[in-house]
Amino acid sequence: MLYCPKTGISNKRKRWEKIEQVLKEHGVLYDMVQSETADSVERLVKMMIGNGYKTIVIVGGDSALNDAVNCLMMEEKTVREGIALGVIPNGVMNDFARFWSFDEDNVEQTVGWLVKRRIRKVDLGCIRYTNAKNEKCHRYFLNCLNIGMTADIMNLRRQTRRLFGSRTLSFVSSLFVMLFHRMEYKMKLRINSTVIDRKVMTVCIGSGPGYGQTPNAVPYNGMLDVSVVYHPEMVQLIEGLWLLVAGRFLNHRSVHPFRTQEIRVDEAKKAMVGIDGRLMKTPVGPFRVDIEQEVINFLIPE
Repeated sequence: MLYCPKTGISNKRKRWEKIEQVLKEHGVLYDMVQSETADSVERLVKMMIGNGYKTIVIVGGDSALNDAVNCLMMEEKTVREGIALGVIPNGVMNDFARFWSFDEDNVEQTVGWLVKRRIRKVDLGCIRYTNAKNEKCHRYFLNCLNIGMTADIMNLRRQTRRLFGSRTLSFVSSLFVMLFHRMEYKMKLRINSTVIDRKVMTVCIGSGPGYGQTPNAVPYNGMLDVSVVYHPEMVQLIEGLWLLVAGRFLNHRSVHPFRTQEIRVDEAKKAMVGIDGRLMKTPVGPFRVDIEQEVINFLIPE
């Protein structure tokens, strides 16, 4: 078990004591390591894999899960097939856990589900790109990849969530700050037979719910859902925020949804890229995003 304390809270020990109590009540035998920083998650997951652990539970959020699946994907398939990954939500953003109905405030239910060890193979999205050193790189994601304004919002949201606590309030405050930022980016996208060559506000590519932007995506159908958002007028922008909070984001007139196995980004000038809620180094030049089907064993509810 890898405990990733939530940044910016003072009762980290109290949170772990609650989880520890529930684990003992269910008779769970476990070893626990705690991450010191976000950068230490990958190192600790590699250590657990190397020591032969067959069930790895991340007590953390989307970014910690992202680190874990990228570690697993470095292993040979035969090794990966023997390991199951689980989550007790404890992050700034827990979108992937929420998709499966894991509730951060209901540890008893979550542990009760995990001990039954019901496994489902899930898909991973993957961005394949070139970095500033002209090296070919790739990075996997469980939930979504964002290009443009939403990547900026996700970055601000992580910071404001620490201040406000509320998911909705942090998103609204982040959006308000973004009103003073760049709102459009010149992009050229190829999705199936469609070519989009124009200014775009944001793109969300989801294997999962994508923080409400790809609400119909599921991480087990071998497909990626894509939402391309053109720049709406201010009234439409407010309407779009309301639809996002209400779970009807795709109903907005500026949102253009697609379903595909691959998207090619030939151009995305000065647009930030976020992966599972965390900013990544912006790819240099064109890149593509595709899907790998049923590659991770994930512990799901009964």
